[in-house]
Amino acid sequence: MFNTALHRIHTLFGMTDMTEHVLTGTFDITAWDETVYDAPESSPPMARATVSKAFHGDLEGTSVAEVLTAGSAEGRGYVASERFSGTINGRAGTIVFQHGGIDDGTSEPFTFGRIVAGTGTAGLAGLSGEITYAHDEHGARVTLRIRAGS
Repeated sequence: MFNTALHRIHTLFGMTDMTEHVLTGTFDITAWDETVYDAPESSPPMARATVSKAFHGDLEGTSVAEVLTAGSAEGRGYVASERFSGTINGRAGTIVFQHGGIDDGTSEPFTFGRIVAGTGTAGLAGLSGEITYAHDEHGARVTLRIRAGS
């Protein structure tokens, strides 16, 4: 059964060997609805935001995420659970990403992200891998790394 599922993933995403498959795209934030849920006088506030995005490139579609943020002038961080609906490399369905990042303002920001196993539907069923978001002078970009055998 595992080999059949692995073959299906390889076929769907054009993987014919055991190399990593890297997909890229851009995105726009189309909505940001934030509520501060903790704001003590002696420390930075923490907030919850519902964020919507539109994706373009190898990922085409939309998403909605629930994002928790904390930050001050010295640094900031976030964690998010995000459901993507659309196509990835031409295959349609939905899937959940979990990702986050920390920026202390003095070094390269630390980011992380994964596809949540078992959350893919339709053409995205069985998909797993890593997702990375970047926001800088080059714009808002996303990179999805899918490995054969994952």
